[in-house]
Amino acid sequence: MIRVRFAPSPTGYLHIGGLRTALYNYLFAKQNNGHLILRIEDTDRTRLVDGAIDSLISTLSWSGIEFDEGPHKEGNYGPYTQSERLDIYHQHTIQLIKSGNAYACFYPKDRLETIKSKNIPSEIVAEYDTRFRDLDIDESIEKMKHENHIVRLKIPSKGSISISDTIRGTIEFDLSLLQDQIILKSDGFPTYHLASVIDDHLMNITHVIRGEEWVASLPKHALLYQAFEWDMPTFVHLPLLLNKDKSKLSKRQGDVAVEDYKLKGFVKDALINYVALLGWHGSDNKEIYNFGELFDSFSIDRIKSSGAIFDVKKLIWFNQQYIKNSDSKALLNLISQMVPSEWNLKIEMIDLLKDSVETLNDFQDHLNSFFVYSPMKISSDNTLFSDSIYNFLNLYKEALSKHNDMNPNLFKDLINQIKENNDISGNIWKPIRIALTGSEHGPDISNYATILGPETCTNRIQSFLDLNVN
Repeated sequence: MIRVRFAPSPTGYLHIGGLRTALYNYLFAKQNNGHLILRIEDTDRTRLVDGAIDSLISTLSWSGIEFDEGPHKEGNYGPYTQSERLDIYHQHTIQLIKSGNAYACFYPKDRLETIKSKNIPSEIVAEYDTRFRDLDIDESIEKMKHENHIVRLKIPSKGSISISDTIRGTIEFDLSLLQDQIILKSDGFPTYHLASVIDDHLMNITHVIRGEEWVASLPKHALLYQAFEWDMPTFVHLPLLLNKDKSKLSKRQGDVAVEDYKLKGFVKDALINYVALLGWHGSDNKEIYNFGELFDSFSIDRIKSSGAIFDVKKLIWFNQQYIKNSDSKALLNLISQMVPSEWNLKIEMIDLLKDSVETLNDFQDHLNSFFVYSPMKISSDNTLFSDSIYNFLNLYKEALSKHNDMNPNLFKDLINQIKENNDISGNIWKPIRIALTGSEHGPDISNYATILGPETCTNRIQSFLDLNVN
């Protein structure tokens, strides 16, 4: 069975790049009737953020990505949080030392503090640690019981290693350029390299689909697999996500957390659709995919190796398309939770506005004038408003008051009749918009007025005239 994993660190909110990795793993697993596992990699204790695990799980659930196993869903390969697996890592570390593939390095407490306080470069520390490389194995294991230590993987000082990646082909690494990698830290926690290899093997992971930033770690992981005499999974390293200037996507140039876009009113399906296209494209080169179409079309073979640019303007375009084509009733239910509870939203309001908004959050500003009206004070030098226009508004108000119902055709017919019968010329549409909405801009005014109804329109015009006509 195909088994893949998404393995975030709980160091903050879910990154857009993390969402893409989770999505690609999810699509690949479901296409192959496989399992997707959520594993929490929390071995770097200095970077943990309180509440981050719950936030990650909540955001992934919101996105529609479903896991078969994980901290929140029982499975046969747990625990699924690495800090709960320390005994497993310690046992395997001892196994590596006994087989001659790793060695312990012993540190008095003052040396540990010196390394940290003086920020001594890792290559200098690694060079110092080679003195422990050939320490007697039994002596090392005994000393580990009562002395501060780290454990390093023995990396051959010469030669090369070749590793296959589904996207990049065969990659060759010069082992002489690598220093002996720390695999167990002085706090007793494993580094990513040791923990991920052990967990991927013990959890029967068949494909490791992760970001390109881990390509440089491949030789270390391959050596660990060799040391344990385990078969390696298939590796798939996804292209980097880039800012528009081709730098690596980072918060310095804009929002990178999925939660940020959720709070800004981006539609889940629009975000998933756009993220899916960051490095992958279907054979038909179309852009709009629902989840079902992604299941049918996604293929690892069509993932590019070059970096993908994250363009917020393009994401906004996707969001607009999804809002425009969303069922208005579903939108109404969503937006009702985002606006004041006393607002009595109507589906006609959503129909009128959904073509003109970029995000769900925009609806509140656009809906505001339906429920909150402040007549605009017109300055004496405003050429839009003449005595003739004020007279028209008064006549129009009186005509509206005779009707109980409104529709766009009636709204326009009444305007045309009054203009013709009273020989009124000039721009009447902008003044009537201002009188009804309190703003110069907005959606189609005939549909807007229809939603307000004759009584509200009459009252608003009267308020406008009361403010502006002496």
